[in-house]
Amino acid sequence: MGERTGPRFAGRDFDFNWISLSATMLLQELLADAPVVTDGAWGTELQAGGLPAGECPDAWNLSHPERVEEVARAYVEAGSRVILTNTFGASPIALARYGLEDRAAAINRAGVAISRRAARDRAYVFASMGPTCKMLITGEVSPDEVHASFAAQARALAEGGADALVIETMTDLTEAEIAVGAAREAGLPVVACMSFGSGKAGDRTIMGVTPEQAAAGLAAAGAAAIGANCALGPAGMLLICARLRAATALPLWIKPNAGLPKWVEGGAAPIYTTTPDQFAAEAVALVNAGAAFIGGCCGTGPTFIRALMQALGR
Repeated sequence: MGERTGPRFAGRDFDFNWISLSATMLLQELLADAPVVTDGAWGTELQAGGLPAGECPDAWNLSHPERVEEVARAYVEAGSRVILTNTFGASPIALARYGLEDRAAAINRAGVAISRRAARDRAYVFASMGPTCKMLITGEVSPDEVHASFAAQARALAEGGADALVIETMTDLTEAEIAVGAAREAGLPVVACMSFGSGKAGDRTIMGVTPEQAAAGLAAAGAAAIGANCALGPAGMLLICARLRAATALPLWIKPNAGLPKWVEGGAAPIYTTTPDQFAAEAVALVNAGAAFIGGCCGTGPTFIRALMQALGR
């Protein structure tokens, strides 16, 4: 790429010494032109495309692949160098609430295939893995069951052709650590993200995990990159990003929401009032604080990614 204007990436000499060679090579290739712009939200985009409330989003990989591909393609066209997959809730345990656990492998493989078609040779595909929505601390599910569920999902995503795996929106560090270990068995680089925003300072997950605890635990589990997503807008995420940067030499993956959601009386879903330009301007500060991968989560869409690309001088 040619010379660009805009803020200079405030990166570090990342610690790649103890992750796999394949993970090192992929991350080095991407981060040679950091910051890496990722994609925005999937759930809110699918809802805008007709996904009914309460329906399993991941099942659309099989029933409405063309609508899922529209979301993926829109992000590629907006400039995303990394796009995710519509597989956030596609672990067998998470799918069980819809009675779809037996379709987990097919749903995950289809999710990767859809994003691959949209990405072609213009973007990398990092497959999404979200929480099981079950409580380890109460014994609702066992560590072995969680490990097996994430391992099965990661295996299917790898078989489908994903470039890497992204464990995201985690609040329980133990579950996140299990997920990283299970995902690494698939042989792909693993990004692991927690969701902060609780506590008096908004610097903890709902399970009380701090950025420093997350950085130590996720690194020890073998993540190739760590970070934070969801819950907070870019301004609220700034302190989290800075504390993660101070706590680890691993690349940071940051995807804030489009500000804080607001509920309108009679509305079926929250609304986000932050504009793409406002989001992009605030997201630049996250890059300056050390975010190597930058994108959006709930409430953001392709217009936000275009604004972010412009703000970064791309």
